[in-house]
Amino acid sequence: MPELPEVEVVRAGLAPAVIGATITSVAVLDERALTRHPAGAADFAGLLEGAAIVGASRRGKFLWMPLAGGDRALTAHLGMSGQMLLRAPDAVAERHERIRLGIQHPQHGDLAVVFADQRTFGSLAVDALVADRDDLVPSQVRHIARDPLDAMFDDAAFVTAVRRRSSAIKRILLDQTVVSGIGNIYADESLWAARIHPETEGRVLSAQAVRRLLGEVRLVLEKALAEGGTSFDAQYVNVNGQAGYFARRLCVYGRAGQPCPRCETPIRRVAFMNRSSHFCPRCQRRRKYSL
Repeated sequence: MPELPEVEVVRAGLAPAVIGATITSVAVLDERALTRHPAGAADFAGLLEGAAIVGASRRGKFLWMPLAGGDRALTAHLGMSGQMLLRAPDAVAERHERIRLGIQHPQHGDLAVVFADQRTFGSLAVDALVADRDDLVPSQVRHIARDPLDAMFDDAAFVTAVRRRSSAIKRILLDQTVVSGIGNIYADESLWAARIHPETEGRVLSAQAVRRLLGEVRLVLEKALAEGGTSFDAQYVNVNGQAGYFARRLCVYGRAGQPCPRCETPIRRVAFMNRSSHFCPRCQRRRKYSL
């Protein structure tokens, strides 16, 4: 599943090409890519054709492009394998292409925005923008918490939320109503950096420990952004189809049995929520209380 860095790389790549552009055509090749737009392909196309794009935003793993008029946005969730690609208007169809938007930009001319998705768990939609404190966000996004790189993220509220929960800290990091954009990879990396066992209960962590973890989360996400995200296959790519390189810098995720970069103890992998957790059994010893 793409996480915050991968989605932000896509948003940043789309922004200069789509902001100020007008949508000239909409081709829905597979309606499975509209599961978040239940009104169907004709309605989707009718709402978009002729509309001007005035922004490119993200919260957690959602992308959206507000449309002129201020009450709707083209919203995207990439699912497990969704890609948003920029192509020449006459480019041949991508493998697994589901939707193609033709756009006309006053500076960049004619372009195509292609939504490709191998596993068809992603979706586009035209969604109403609703108020969320100081922001306007798509209604599908309102329940999603801000992410740690958001300038409006409330550190104190996050510390309080973690320390009120008896759930394991890794589960809390993956709870999109508490904090968004952190998936399995970056949760493992951040917990290793903070020397916290993934099964440690939130309520036993000190405020200092939670703040230290939040700082490590930000560092991990910023480093991944600088590397263009993490890619283990051809699914997670930027708008030009290029993969990120952060996988080369991972310390624990996907390194079961390899030496911990800090103490050389073999990294352990255990089952976790139909996925896996990776941690160092020495550096991240499970304690009843964490200072």
